[in-house]
Amino acid sequence: MSSMDVPADVPKPVARADARTASAPTMTWVTLALMTTASVASLRAAPTMAVYGLACVFLYLVPAIVFLLPTALVSAELASGWTGGVYRWVSEGLSKPLGFLAVWCQFAMTIFYYPSLLAFVASTIAYIIDPALASNGVYTAIVIMVLYWTGVWVSSRGTKALAGLASWGLIIGTLIPGTILVVLGMVFLGQGNPSAAPMTASHLLPQWTGLASLVLIVNNFLSYSGMEMNAVHVSSLKDPAKEYPKSMFLAVALVLLIFILPALAISWVVPADQLSLTAGVMQAFEAFFAYFDIGWMTPIAAVMLISASLAGMLTWLAGPSKGLLEISRSEGYLPPFLQKLNKFGVQQNILVTQGVVTSVIALMYALIPNVSSVYWIFSTITTQVYLIVYLLMFVAAMRLRKLQPDHPRGYRVPAIGLICTVGLLASLAALVIGFVPPSQFGGSSVWSYVLFIGCGLGVLGLLIPWLFLRFRKPGWRTAEAKGDMA
Repeated sequence: MSSMDVPADVPKPVARADARTASAPTMTWVTLALMTTASVASLRAAPTMAVYGLACVFLYLVPAIVFLLPTALVSAELASGWTGGVYRWVSEGLSKPLGFLAVWCQFAMTIFYYPSLLAFVASTIAYIIDPALASNGVYTAIVIMVLYWTGVWVSSRGTKALAGLASWGLIIGTLIPGTILVVLGMVFLGQGNPSAAPMTASHLLPQWTGLASLVLIVNNFLSYSGMEMNAVHVSSLKDPAKEYPKSMFLAVALVLLIFILPALAISWVVPADQLSLTAGVMQAFEAFFAYFDIGWMTPIAAVMLISASLAGMLTWLAGPSKGLLEISRSEGYLPPFLQKLNKFGVQQNILVTQGVVTSVIALMYALIPNVSSVYWIFSTITTQVYLIVYLLMFVAAMRLRKLQPDHPRGYRVPAIGLICTVGLLASLAALVIGFVPPSQFGGSSVWSYVLFIGCGLGVLGLLIPWLFLRFRKPGWRTAEAKGDMA
């Protein structure tokens, strides 16, 4: 996920108050747009799209229209009518087991998200120590495990200061380095230097070499995921029906600028066949700094990017797992071992169990020679698992409009059937396309790639939550939850 913020829709299934009881308006539509931009935009995905040069504009715009906007609008209606986040939305519209599946996938996607995020951090650290390490799988695996377990230790202490890390991470690790990258790129071209990627109108569309040539668009669904997180603030607007759409259109424009311009800047200076999907941002910085004879800034840029990614990891560690914990304690979805809290009130057993799995996944970097290949596989699995959440959300939204048409909503999506259908079909298409290896994986085994993606999606996104539901016991519910039902 590209978002740096703590998920704003941490589910609270025991809540009974609807959004209509919310306090008076406290937020402007511009503020909400900036919050949404902060929770979605990141530089981490830029190298993935820079491979396509000018065509990255098309590859960003398409999912923005068919996925980003439908997600933002639909989640706004749901959040303005029902508290409790995606669990409550899906539970009310479909069923409680499917609600658990949605919140499980929201949590489970982070299991593959952390290795891919920390692989980016590892490659960035390498530019401070030795750039050659960026493509070293053993080094990458060690850094992933050390940083993740350090993060678990910090999060398990219940540090309240983590809440402010996300905002600083956006400024220090995204806006400042992103602006520097784009400005240096423009000056570079302005001085008459040729672009490494063709910048002509004939290259606006990606070269068609079959379905594989469009696979990178799937990664952009993950880049845009998280728009639903800030939908809970829709009731804080003065006039949600008018202001929320304006806020979302502004956020989409800002997000597109932050995604597209740095990707283009990278493509101007780093040839596609030399671009690393994990270290591409630092490759561009190193090339620009060397050209302008300010190489001493390379470590500074690396530290800025590292700070943003680590802030993102720490804030995300607490969010989805806490939501899963609260729902499981009230409904008895997870065994007691995973529901236990430490003395700081943190779900330590969930974090540790997740850490064991993350460590095993990190070893893949050591076993598979091409670090970029592993990074892409993990990013795709993350996207696939998270897409399940959106599939359920779009269906639940249509069902709720039919089942509870008179339920108070602070915002109503115009032509909700059409908007949900577009989002649903786009999500399904992304899910299918995700099984096709991208064109730069031409030399690899197609079936091994499909097997990796299929196992990741099937086991993590479907089998494990089914097993929890299948073997669920009444004793798994907490005493507090049983008392509430008495």
